[in-house]
Amino acid sequence: MMWHKRHDLANMERWMKSRRRLLILPPVFLGGVVFAWLVFKSEPPERVLPREHARTLRVISAPEVDVIPRAIGYGISQPARVWRAVAEVKGRIVEVHSELEPGSFLKKGERAARIDPEEYDLILSQLRAEIGELEAQLAELAAKEVNDRASLKIEEASLELAQRDLERLQRLIKDASASPTEVREEERTMLAQKQKVQNLRNSLNLFPAQQDALQASLSLRKARLDEAKLDLERTKIVAPFGCRLREVSLEVGEYVATGEVLFEADGTDATEVEVQVPVDQARLLIRSESDAPLGVVPDSATIRKFVDTKAFVRLNTGNYTVEWEARFERIRERLDPDTRTVGLVVAVDSPYEKAIPSKRPPLFRDVFCEVEFRGKPQKGRIVVPRAAVHDGHVYVLDAQNRLRRRMIGVQFEQTNFVCVAEGLRVEETVVVSDPTPAVVGMLVDPVSDEVLRASLIAEATAQTHVR
Repeated sequence: MMWHKRHDLANMERWMKSRRRLLILPPVFLGGVVFAWLVFKSEPPERVLPREHARTLRVISAPEVDVIPRAIGYGISQPARVWRAVAEVKGRIVEVHSELEPGSFLKKGERAARIDPEEYDLILSQLRAEIGELEAQLAELAAKEVNDRASLKIEEASLELAQRDLERLQRLIKDASASPTEVREEERTMLAQKQKVQNLRNSLNLFPAQQDALQASLSLRKARLDEAKLDLERTKIVAPFGCRLREVSLEVGEYVATGEVLFEADGTDATEVEVQVPVDQARLLIRSESDAPLGVVPDSATIRKFVDTKAFVRLNTGNYTVEWEARFERIRERLDPDTRTVGLVVAVDSPYEKAIPSKRPPLFRDVFCEVEFRGKPQKGRIVVPRAAVHDGHVYVLDAQNRLRRRMIGVQFEQTNFVCVAEGLRVEETVVVSDPTPAVVGMLVDPVSDEVLRASLIAEATAQTHVR
């Protein structure tokens, strides 16, 4: 009996669980019907197209300016002239300038030192005495020549008389009025007279050679006298031009030998700076109106005519910049094979006279300088920033502000800009920002960079310094 009750209760529980499962079906079915009705009755969603976003880039309008080609180089200043004071004669130093010290200045013609002249004064006196003696011998020879010529006339007259006497005796001996002994005696007399005449003639013939010998000796003594005068003058160590002394160690009483270097001094009239400039930049400084070859070896003046450029030398320090106007002097004789640069030399005239105390120092030796060359202006050139050129092309904007890629021809490049030969129009909009990634045709929101454009124009027209 108990077992039947338990069995009925279990059946009852199973039935209740089945009933609960069936009760969930109607709501689920009803929900599905409602969802299907809503989907069927609702409108489809509105389709939204993606919007194009413009990219912001900096741009400028390409300017047309008169470009001034420039080249920058760096070098060490050196004096245009250096005086190496060399002892041309030997002797002891008897006089030294009171300010013969490193850094002191000497004016042109100012005496720096003096070598003892006493020995050279003695040589002068000796040579003057020898010259006087030779001149006296020449005068004596000239007088002797006059006397011998007068004696020759007399002896020639005596010879003529002796000749007549001999002829007379020879006629008399035919008439037996004279003896042969008298004739022979007269012949001896005539021969002796002939010998006298011949001796005088021989002596006169030797006079030109004797005069030439004495004259040569006299010329030699005079040449030695002139040399001695030069040696005496060389005892004075005189500045050939205005200069500034370098290392000096010269004292009174010191003995110096011929050819010994006493000291060195730098000329103050001009200072030169040699700089190395790339060949392509140096080429921009050379102008010629003709393509014909020179036909001759040019001189320095011809080269300066072709290299018609202005030059400026600058000393850049931490606090200020000092500038000197310079002149082109010459081109060096060789091309540097490693750097492919050519040496250009400029000169600053009167660097000490242009000095301004506390504002501009003189341009003296061993100053590291920057040199800027400026060629003749090239009219009507289009310029763009160098950073805006990418492998021979630039990016420009069309009328719809869309990015376009434009190939250009480059005439020449400078430090921060490029001179365009072809492929770009004046005032065309050029992208100066880095457009990477650059998608041709993409929309651009241009922002005009007037500061960059102004600095570009200023640099192209040489209104600013290049760094």
